[in-house]
Amino acid sequence: MRKILLILSVLVLIIITAFQFKPVKRTANAIITTVKPVDLINKEGVTIKDRVKIPKDYKRVEYKKGSFQEYLRNYKLKAFGSKIINYDGSEYFWQMGHIGVLDIPVPKNGLQQCADALIRIRSEYLWDSNRKSEIGFNFTSGHYCSWIKYAEGYRPKIKGNKVSFHKTASKDHSKANFYKYLNLIYIYSGTLSLYHELPKVNDAKNLKIGDMLIIGGSPGHIVMICDEIVNTNGEKLYLLFQGNTPAQSVHLVKNLENNTISPWYHLEKGTVIPVSNYTFYDSKFVRFK
Repeated sequence: MRKILLILSVLVLIIITAFQFKPVKRTANAIITTVKPVDLINKEGVTIKDRVKIPKDYKRVEYKKGSFQEYLRNYKLKAFGSKIINYDGSEYFWQMGHIGVLDIPVPKNGLQQCADALIRIRSEYLWDSNRKSEIGFNFTSGHYCSWIKYAEGYRPKIKGNKVSFHKTASKDHSKANFYKYLNLIYIYSGTLSLYHELPKVNDAKNLKIGDMLIIGGSPGHIVMICDEIVNTNGEKLYLLFQGNTPAQSVHLVKNLENNTISPWYHLEKGTVIPVSNYTFYDSKFVRFK
């Protein structure tokens, strides 16, 4: 009887130990609750670069003047404390996940959702850089729609998954017509088309400003890297901003998992990365061409 009780006691001890050491899925940003938060926010900063301070022993990765990377890093922000506003003028229900709102309008038509906001920012950079011929995106069907052809008067005729382009409008290379073009892209493109169209970044060590963390789907989600720093060991941290669904203010997000480096993020491929009110369970990255 004593032998049986001894065996049962050992089994119970083994089961308890096993539960204590059950596997945990790897995340790129471990939750830290016992360490005092570090304040890395400059409330007076009016650009992304000026709004967020650098942690000790880090420095910003340098990029060429006029590059997309410098364009994003120096993107203008609204005053600190500005709220996230939905396309219809209402306040977004959750205001606790951001530390800055980008100074970019939200159309009242509701079309400028998460992928669309990043498409707009990329397109405006190309426009401002006199690289208009590079503005173009695939529809979810896979058909390419360029700004130049649109400006020449070509419009898509869509029937199911079949798309053809016909000249049905007058030439119009104006900025107003450019935004009409973007509205068309917002309707027929999204995270799924971007995921299939854009080059993949398979090594997280090669990530840079302008790259995007993405899950392509209907719905999917996407966020963009907008600043990058590195320490003496070569370890990098990144800032992220996002649009959302419903269409709303594009905003610079906090790191809600690690308050010792927030709003900076450590990014890895294939990990769980919670970003504000969304979680990427198998992180993948893409880059604009």
